[in-house]
Amino acid sequence: MKQIVILITTIVTLGAMPAYSAGDHSTKEHKESQENFSRIEADMAQQLWIVTSAAASQTLEQSIPLYGSLISGPEQISHVRARFEGLIKSVAVTIGDRVKTGDLLAEVESNDSLKVYRIRAPISGRIMQRHANTGEFTQDQVLFSIANLDTLWAELRVFPSRQSSVREGQAVRILDRENRIDAKIDHVVPSLDTPYQLARIKLKNTDQTLVPGLMVQAHIVTGQLSADLAVSRNAIQEIEGRQGVFVKDGETYSFTPLVLGRQDDAFVEVLAGLAEGSEYVSDNSYLLKADLEKSEAEHDH
Repeated sequence: MKQIVILITTIVTLGAMPAYSAGDHSTKEHKESQENFSRIEADMAQQLWIVTSAAASQTLEQSIPLYGSLISGPEQISHVRARFEGLIKSVAVTIGDRVKTGDLLAEVESNDSLKVYRIRAPISGRIMQRHANTGEFTQDQVLFSIANLDTLWAELRVFPSRQSSVREGQAVRILDRENRIDAKIDHVVPSLDTPYQLARIKLKNTDQTLVPGLMVQAHIVTGQLSADLAVSRNAIQEIEGRQGVFVKDGETYSFTPLVLGRQDDAFVEVLAGLAEGSEYVSDNSYLLKADLEKSEAEHDH
């Protein structure tokens, strides 16, 4: 963070030029507002992770929000007991170990036959709990708990007002704080004791970035709209009550107010203020806004 702050201070503010008014459609007839420009050399822009995109047509998705959490399926958890009660002769795994189906977990000497038999993993996964030590008796208790979290289920609550809009096979976007996952609804399940249904979505989790219990937001896609021109939602900034984007021209970045229309969770329709193909800052535009606000504060003093 300190490095970014230092880099921002090297941005040179060039001055003021006539701005486009967000409520007008002609820059010649309306010149009341002023617009600041910042100049950033290409190497510096790359260090600041300033990303640009070309304004273009986009397909906007109509959607409804749903909320829920991630769970593991019942088939992904195995609680392992001894087949016959007896003395634990050896234990081959501990908490955190990964095992495959058939791997040795422990050896037990049967109380009845005095023969030693092996307990093996019934599923692949990770050892989550261990209640077995050499020299102990098995009794009738769970010795190991194994969980396979390579897939998880998102369970979303669907209340009666939304149930007519949600169906199996429908496209859905799962969002948490760090991820966006595109998937489809696998099941819509009536609940036995709650006033809502559950939309269930199976998610791949081989990189183990998702964990059971995580609260998630989802958007169920219900339709699509065509926008002749749109920009990324991440690009939109508000300066002096006007919403717009930073347009790049060489090494110059200027804040350009826009007239905005419909939007989804990724793009915003542009009704006026921007030409098709214009190169605008689509990521980390907040750095440019911070530089303009810093410059204005210095002028005030």
